[in-house]
Amino acid sequence: MAIAPVLDEEQKIREVVRRTPRPLVDEILVVDDGSTDRSAAVAREEGARVHSMGRIAGVGAAIRAGYGLALAGGFDVAVVMAGNNKDSPEEIPLLLDPIAQGRADFVQGSRFLKSNAHFGPMPFYRKIATRVHPWLFSAVAGRRVSESTNGFRALRCSILEDSRLTLDQAWLDEYELEPYLYIRAIRLGYRTEEVAVTKIYPPKAQGQTKMKPVTGWWSMLKPLVYLGLGIRK
Repeated sequence: MAIAPVLDEEQKIREVVRRTPRPLVDEILVVDDGSTDRSAAVAREEGARVHSMGRIAGVGAAIRAGYGLALAGGFDVAVVMAGNNKDSPEEIPLLLDPIAQGRADFVQGSRFLKSNAHFGPMPFYRKIATRVHPWLFSAVAGRRVSESTNGFRALRCSILEDSRLTLDQAWLDEYELEPYLYIRAIRLGYRTEEVAVTKIYPPKAQGQTKMKPVTGWWSMLKPLVYLGLGIRK
């Protein structure tokens, strides 16, 4: 199953669904995080299944709901990708190969492993954050990683059934869930691997991100602080 959380991205979600390789992906699940535009309707028109959160619950809550539906549907692997067309769905096979070949349980997409990578007009604070975060993440996780803020990833759904994971914590409702899950997967001994993927930011006029510079950055840092200090598990 491919999961794409979305909030008011009716134009971009159409492209995300259209670009997803249908022969490889059994089901495309668009999790509508309280959109007020036609995002949900557009996704359905393109053949995706839509799950509505009914309100703006947060991207972490939306991804968690998607994982729950993947488990309920009996899917073996779940892929998460951006609903705003910053990832390349055509690269889903790159994420799946290490799992299919038995080398990994969790595969993280890394824009920084891409040779001659060009991200487009990325906001300045995001340029800093995406470079600093992996260093801090590596220190907490105990393993060197090149990318830790990219939500384009794949995992065996069996990981989500591990009783040592507590994804339903309320503090994981925003951007915290993604780095939290990655750190915990590493610490719990699951096999993780990075693969080179594309990440492209559109022109500012088209809307680059809904993450706010201060609160969004703290949201990404919070799991590192909490897990690093042993405040949360």
